[in-house]
Amino acid sequence: MNLTDFHFVEPRWLGLAVVAPVLLALLHTHAGRKRRNQLAQLASPHFVEQLTASHSPARRQIKNILLLVAFACAGLALARPQWGSTETGTAWLGEDLVFVLDCSQSMTATDVAPSRMQRAKFAMLDFVRKQSHGRVGLVAFAGSAFIQCPLTFDAGAFEETLMSLDEKTIPLPGTDIGRALDEAYRAMDKNARRKMVVLVTDGEDLEKSGIVAAKHLATNGVVIFAIGVGTPAGKEIQMLNAAGQLELVRDAKGGTVRSQLDEATLREIARATGGDYFPLGALGDGLGKVRSAIHAFDTASGLRSSQKNGVDRYHWLIAVLLVLLVGESLLGTRRKNITVTP
Repeated sequence: MNLTDFHFVEPRWLGLAVVAPVLLALLHTHAGRKRRNQLAQLASPHFVEQLTASHSPARRQIKNILLLVAFACAGLALARPQWGSTETGTAWLGEDLVFVLDCSQSMTATDVAPSRMQRAKFAMLDFVRKQSHGRVGLVAFAGSAFIQCPLTFDAGAFEETLMSLDEKTIPLPGTDIGRALDEAYRAMDKNARRKMVVLVTDGEDLEKSGIVAAKHLATNGVVIFAIGVGTPAGKEIQMLNAAGQLELVRDAKGGTVRSQLDEATLREIARATGGDYFPLGALGDGLGKVRSAIHAFDTASGLRSSQKNGVDRYHWLIAVLLVLLVGESLLGTRRKNITVTP
């Protein structure tokens, strides 16, 4: 057993581990004396000896010792002994995070299964469920952008809103990342110590406004983490026609429209604010890297640090205490095979 850094968290209770057994021992002594005096008043010494022949003073002494040790264990347990240590991280509560989700038609591409939008939504759900603190908000965008869920601690409300989003949520076609980032800033608490945005998109900024908006937000203390959804090779976009059947989207010249992940634009957007870019990946693990990056920000700025905590071991003393009490209650005070002589 490794007893490294053994100490008591509440040493003031150690007195109880000493005083309680002493007082109990004095009480046992006094009670024994009173019993003998009462028996002496009831009968002659010879008759008292016959009456108490089956009584075992040794067993009585063992029961008393078990109680004394149990009281000592109680005092030691209350003093909370600790040894060994575990390292934990401390994080500030109230870390606000605004998600900005691309709901344009290109997010229906299936170069990641089941589709770009569905994979992004599943990854965001997983992120929020593992996030133990702070508020989350949601902005959806395509050719325009709207706040779908204001900053809230209610993860259930956020999840319900997120799962209701699809390519029809924003009726105006296109992909205006700049407007989406501006809308995200409007959703933020302007007095927050740090403002963070997670931009989830395939990066096809048709309005070419994302980088300019990011540089402007950087001056207001906004940090953007960009998550690229899809693959650089891309995939043809399909949509439902009037008959309810899927058909390829075609441009003005009749050619099929192929959507490709624009990583260069997303990297520049993130870099402009001091954030970082991560591809979402086929399994959606890119958002896990965002969590690590946020923790790194906290550590670098002194907002998050690791600390060592002692490991409580009072459970062992409580277990011993219970065993002693049960043993004391089960132990009788009568001898076996007693022969009384007349």
